[in-house]
Amino acid sequence: MSDLSHVDESGSVRMVDVGGKPMSRRRAVARASVRMAAETAQRLGSLPKGDALATAQLAGIMAAKRTSDLIPLCHPLPLSVVDVSLEVVADGVEITAAAETTAQTGVEMEALVAASVAALTVYDMAKAIDKEMVIAEVTLVEKSKVEV
Repeated sequence: MSDLSHVDESGSVRMVDVGGKPMSRRRAVARASVRMAAETAQRLGSLPKGDALATAQLAGIMAAKRTSDLIPLCHPLPLSVVDVSLEVVADGVEITAAAETTAQTGVEMEALVAASVAALTVYDMAKAIDKEMVIAEVTLVEKSKVEV
């Protein structure tokens, strides 16, 4: 009925069986942007709630580890590394999240969840001083697979 891997012949959702796939070293990188006033961007390290950048980095890492709890059909993965970096720019913050594993399925969702939750954390921590913030874009920018 569908070319979607998470939909069976009758149209019902299903978890994809990856049991027959070979183990591969997999990596994915996602980005997110939070747009805000320049004054807000300069204050992110010392907001009333604390350091938004350090908090968002930790939140993104923790979120990647919980992706299968958040996205119903994702497989739980043994993540070997999650790296979340935040760069303050003139009009906001650019977030890059990378996730890696050796498994039978990819880590795109883990990277996307890490970037999203880091962006949401920045928003949450700065919302009291900037009512015009926007989470502008969350996107997958890279994925790779190397057979092991």
